[in-house]
Amino acid sequence: MEKIVDIIESIAHEKGLDINEVRNTVTLALVKTAKKIYGAEYEYGAEIDPATKALKLYQKVIVVSPEDERLLEGNENFIAIKEAKEVDPDVELGDELTYELPLDNLGRTAAATLQRELEYHIQRLLENNIFDKYQKLVGKTVFGSVVRIDNDENTYIEIDEIRAVLPRKNRIKGEKFKVGNVVKSVIRKVLIDKSQGMYVELSRTSPKFLESLLELEVPEIKDGLIKIMGSARIPGDRAKISLMSLHPNVDAVGATVGTKGVRINAVSKELHNENIDCIEFSSIPEIFISRALSPAIISNVKIQNGKALVTLPSDQKSKAIGKNGINIRLTSMLTGFEIELIESGSASASTEASSDEQSSERDPNALKNLFGGL
Repeated sequence: MEKIVDIIESIAHEKGLDINEVRNTVTLALVKTAKKIYGAEYEYGAEIDPATKALKLYQKVIVVSPEDERLLEGNENFIAIKEAKEVDPDVELGDELTYELPLDNLGRTAAATLQRELEYHIQRLLENNIFDKYQKLVGKTVFGSVVRIDNDENTYIEIDEIRAVLPRKNRIKGEKFKVGNVVKSVIRKVLIDKSQGMYVELSRTSPKFLESLLELEVPEIKDGLIKIMGSARIPGDRAKISLMSLHPNVDAVGATVGTKGVRINAVSKELHNENIDCIEFSSIPEIFISRALSPAIISNVKIQNGKALVTLPSDQKSKAIGKNGINIRLTSMLTGFEIELIESGSASASTEASSDEQSSERDPNALKNLFGGL
């Protein structure tokens, strides 16, 4: 045990672990071994002597009063103060005494037990560090090579020191991968499964994947000059993303689209030519909804009971709805409002207009407030 520090440094370097964590793991393994060899009913401690750099094992006992017969009778974890003072005259009630246990005569059984304990705890330490590493990467894009595809078409991807899974449901419709393909995806979740160990799930359908790709492609987003406020996707078909500029000289939409659309097209290509609408965010819901319904031209938006009542010309209704309702669905997902479309000139629109006029009559300042900024 004289070279324990060298062993610890070697393990830490080889496994890429923190040396203090390995030191604590070694002492923990020794305590576990002592419990198996000497008895689990005793209390032990272990440390590395800073002077000799040797590993030492101790048995701990608590100093109690001779009257505490219940504690003293047949219990090696306690010692009467009279006996304790023979060892250390300055000891007091409640103090902890330690007796060093020799390691040289533990024997082969103890050495084998210590080796197993050390391997087990080092493995747990490695797994915990890897878990923490990938837990911090949730929502980030990663690259990896396909190593296996099972009968359910789940794709297993090797990323550095782990093997993650891209479930079939998390693939864009029509995608197929082969062993050896390099796949880009976002880490959706990381958890510990009792039967499978660490489980890392990937996704190419999550809105976070779109956001992560844009962060990689648009320097202004990565540098914090543009903030992604939200996103909505129907994977492989269309997506909408809301952007806000945090710098007066940066156009959020223009910078994200790029010159001649080069930036947004690069992201779209990765998503199997998914159409991506970039929308300037507004804290005013009516303005934000109007922008999000693009390419439809909206006449008016009114929020009522958590629902957005959108008035628009009849020739714009199909654009607002989109093919198979995709445009209005994405707008609702992005803004968080249920949307009802009302054609201009319809009975509903007339009722809304009449209601607004009555409100204006009741409040003589309403029109002034409405148009005061123009």
